[in-house]
Amino acid sequence: MNADQLKGNWNQLKGKAREQWGRLSDDDIEKVLGQRKKLVGKIQERYGLSKEAAEHEVNVWSVKFEE
Repeated sequence: MNADQLKGNWNQLKGKAREQWGRLSDDDIEKVLGQRKKLVGKIQERYGLSKEAAEHEVNVWSVKFEE
């Protein structure tokens, strides 16, 4: 799923993101607004991951929702 698809489907994916990354608060999820870079940054912040590791997690997660 590319950045545009993530942004376009964010309302449907917010709950799935919250399930995947339970340390993200509802406020974190709302602030992401479907922007891939913001999601990666919040995951880095909450889980103490490197940028590369957080990007990998988002990539693996987003593949589940490709049509």
